[in-house]
Amino acid sequence: MAIRFINTGEESELPDDESRTAEITRGVCRLFLDLGFAPLCELTLITGRRVDVAGLNKKGELIVAEVKSSIPDFRADNKWTEYLDHCDRFFFAVNAEFPTELIPADVGLIIADGYGGTVVRESPTLKLAPARRKNLTLKFARVAAERLTTYLDEG
Repeated sequence: MAIRFINTGEESELPDDESRTAEITRGVCRLFLDLGFAPLCELTLITGRRVDVAGLNKKGELIVAEVKSSIPDFRADNKWTEYLDHCDRFFFAVNAEFPTELIPADVGLIIADGYGGTVVRESPTLKLAPARRKNLTLKFARVAAERLTTYLDEG
């Protein structure tokens, strides 16, 4: 899969794991839009951890999807529980080939590919603390605006 980089305009072939990750991420973003959430990839939290895809809707609800492209990728991740205090709902996002029985039953599950995604298991509502919601909403808005400005400036 060739990916065009916004910063350089260059195209690059990605290794299989990175290609799967890019496809799943794209599908999650499309799904979030369908569900009424504006998606933002790689949002760094106040803890310094970075979520793969965050989504913000008109009500101010924040959802997070952690993309897993392979079993080793999933098994190597022991930080995902730290994301639970930073969202209203949490999902793992995998492709159709991923063995979903590995995903914990107490979180949401999305199956996605390069064209879209489906919520196959809804996430429990986690209820974000009001002060943290304000902080994350402002961070989300600022990061999105900065990225758009950089993109427009480079064009």
